[in-house]
Amino acid sequence: MSRLFTLSSGYYNVFGRPACFLERGKLFSSSVVSFNHKTCIFQRQKLATSNSKRTMATSYQIIEKGAPNSTNYSIYYKTACGKGISPLHDIPLYANEEKTVYNMVVEVPRWTNAKMEISLKNPLNPIKQDVKKGKLRFVANCFPHKGYIWNYGAFPQTWENPDHIEPSTGCKGDNDPIDVLEIGYRVAKRGDVVQVKVLGTIALIDEGETDWKVIAIDVKDPLAEKMNDIGDVDKYFPGLLRATVEWFKIYKIPDGKPENQFAFNGDAKNAAFAINVVSETHKFWQGLISQQLEGGSISRLNTTVTDSPFHTNTEEAEKIISEAPEGGEVEDVTDIGKIHFLPSNIYAKL
Repeated sequence: MSRLFTLSSGYYNVFGRPACFLERGKLFSSSVVSFNHKTCIFQRQKLATSNSKRTMATSYQIIEKGAPNSTNYSIYYKTACGKGISPLHDIPLYANEEKTVYNMVVEVPRWTNAKMEISLKNPLNPIKQDVKKGKLRFVANCFPHKGYIWNYGAFPQTWENPDHIEPSTGCKGDNDPIDVLEIGYRVAKRGDVVQVKVLGTIALIDEGETDWKVIAIDVKDPLAEKMNDIGDVDKYFPGLLRATVEWFKIYKIPDGKPENQFAFNGDAKNAAFAINVVSETHKFWQGLISQQLEGGSISRLNTTVTDSPFHTNTEEAEKIISEAPEGGEVEDVTDIGKIHFLPSNIYAKL
């Protein structure tokens, strides 16, 4: 199964080549006009070099393999022309030239429970459901919440370095791309790539590791123009920041784990702080993809970062996707709607 959607990219076209290029001293962008199974037709467009806030459209497909609610279920990504890519390494972090709009990969749509995430170990990093002790993971519904209360996902081309102690938290990174909570009105679809603006961040301390949660909003949301910093979240979404801290504090309790902790007493940091954090994790990713930093079991295979030692060709990427397992044993998920009421003393502390 495949689905085609469009995202904005200020840096790469669908072939993974630079979307902006110079020819005889003039700046151009390349964009898809039409495509079929074998070819893509491009037109050249002169791109203004002013401080335009425009983003440039790039189309991607998602390819679903395996049966949903099975360990085989995977979501792979291709360009509009059918070139396999990694959502972690090949989708650009920045969606405009000014680096003020970001591409977010949606792993978990709002109100759903399946703990989907970009797979770090699998080649081309498909989105897969997390597995623990052979069972698919679902987040519990801790009263009064239902599933994830935002569109949850990650910024591509970021990495929270586990060998780096974050000075502001005193804890190492959690070895994942940085997490994003998109708070707009639209319920996204799993696998969507959404252009967002950063509003702030919360620092979750998860089992001794720094786990940033970036607060962002879809640039197409009706309130996006009014939302520029963390204070605007309380103004236009009253109660959401408090509910967010509560959600992360208690969501593991039904699994027998203690409450999560936070840096900064759970207070959210502003947009400028968050943007610096995202920029730092992007630099760590650059070290990861260039092999300047050790990545352990993380698959760094990519098809667009041509100077990376992990760059591969279209044929190899197609082989990986085509050979991904189909079918799979479907788990019973009838109890994911269960509501968990926590001990009263926990609610009293919230």
